[in-house]
Amino acid sequence: MTEWLGWLLAVLGGAALGLFYYAGLWFTLRRLPEQAHPALWVFGSFALRLAVSMAGFYFILGPDRNLPRLGVALLAFIVARVLLTRRLKPVPPPEPRS
Repeated sequence: MTEWLGWLLAVLGGAALGLFYYAGLWFTLRRLPEQAHPALWVFGSFALRLAVSMAGFYFILGPDRNLPRLGVALLAFIVARVLLTRRLKPVPPPEPRS
């Protein structure tokens, strides 16, 4: 019973990390045109998203270094990307005025 809880937490944790990472990327890119220093904005966002994601995956890996559990979390991370990509479709650019 406890093993199933670990797998479920790995799936939920991977999905939550994916949601955080890719929603943060979407937020960053949406706010990019209004930033005074866009390179700093992109780098800061990337560093924060990467640090949180890596810490989360390290936590999911656990003290027993369970690689299959980490693989399930990574799969859930990728599934979150696919679902967010379908949900947050790209906004078409405005049509040029004539």
